[in-house]
Amino acid sequence: MNVHFIAIGGSAMHNLAIALSRKGINVTGSDDEIFEPSRTRLEKQGILPSNIGWNETLITTNLDAVILGMHAREDNPELLKAKELNIPIYSYPEYLYEQSKDKIRVVIGGSHGKTTITSMILHVTNALGMNVDYMVGAQLEGYDCMVKLSDDAKVMILEGDEYLSSPIDRRPKFHLYKPNIAILSGIAWDHINVFPTFENYVEQFDIFCNLIDPKGTFVYNSEDDEVNKLGLKYASKVKTVAYSTPQYEVTNEGTRLYIEGKSYDLKLFGQHNLQNLMGAMRIGEAIGIQPSDFFTAISTFKGAGKRLQKVIENDTFVMFKDFAHSPSKLKATTKAVKEQYANRKVVACMELHTFSSLKKEFLPHYLDSMNQADEALVYFSHDVVKHKKLDPITIELVQKSFGGNVIVKTDTQAVLDFINQQNWDNSVLLMMSSGTFDGINYEALGEALAN
Repeated sequence: MNVHFIAIGGSAMHNLAIALSRKGINVTGSDDEIFEPSRTRLEKQGILPSNIGWNETLITTNLDAVILGMHAREDNPELLKAKELNIPIYSYPEYLYEQSKDKIRVVIGGSHGKTTITSMILHVTNALGMNVDYMVGAQLEGYDCMVKLSDDAKVMILEGDEYLSSPIDRRPKFHLYKPNIAILSGIAWDHINVFPTFENYVEQFDIFCNLIDPKGTFVYNSEDDEVNKLGLKYASKVKTVAYSTPQYEVTNEGTRLYIEGKSYDLKLFGQHNLQNLMGAMRIGEAIGIQPSDFFTAISTFKGAGKRLQKVIENDTFVMFKDFAHSPSKLKATTKAVKEQYANRKVVACMELHTFSSLKKEFLPHYLDSMNQADEALVYFSHDVVKHKKLDPITIELVQKSFGGNVIVKTDTQAVLDFINQQNWDNSVLLMMSSGTFDGINYEALGEALAN
């Protein structure tokens, strides 16, 4: 088999390329830019392109498939050549389906919690010695590749993103996986650039549910209003399993969970994470894992990468970094940290970085999303707004949209000055962004504050 990747350097694409290479497939690829850690990982696997840029001479009739990444454009010369030679062209999710169509496909969907739930399931299957294939959207501790494809695993765990599949395939990724077992953790409007109305966004999850195998299982969060509606709607079409927040109490180390007459000490915390945990447990049941085995195995789970990830901690100070960027994620993460550290000052800093978060019409959805923090700061860059070709936004608009006593900064140094002026005795710093506040080194910052 010969497979060529157009835009091989993407975070998802390079993982799939490595997985296929490890499976014995001859992999080639190209890209107009490849950053770390993709570059080093591709080089280590021996599939880093020798030159940067597009080269249509790489597209020949010897290819069995071309996999097209979102980074490429519709007029990409390699894509045009592949079409001319009638080479099968797949999006990333389409090819994952091709590799898993004879397996039991477990698809993890929802506006938030996907990576965490997927990580929990993989943690447990690994601890129990279960052989599963997988695709997860974030780098996890202990894994050198976030895609695994084999001939012998009977189950494939897929993180089901609702974003578009490729430049020539405008379907959401999770519409292509055709799940045997599916979960929805929550629905909160995101990707406003693709789904211009909330109704249009919710419709994508309805379509996803309709694609579940008729003999399959739909696990859903009954505490989310929109998800609960879908759970009730599809109860007559597939097997449905509802879940909700279990009984728990906060401990110094994390959380003590009470269920079925037993208690389990966990390292994770936060109501949203406990919801995720129950969803993961129900998925585990659906693939043959007993709840008691699941909870015993999950006791050592520390969390998914960049999801309430502890940067540094001493007796009086702790710092977390988190991927939260949408209103629902911001609210859940800030609430979780304040609940866990009720007797400490919580300072939450958030960066508006995604297309949706920087769009003037979307900003009012952030109202009161950081109210649980004792002090809150929001950062955005005028240059990023301009780069994304969005209408300009102002400090005053952002302050009004968030409400409360939120401080707004538009300069990275101003963010650092705000942080360095705080008294960090008996305090928590929470840094939330899908970026880095335009260059803040979280580890170095945490080390400096702790000392």
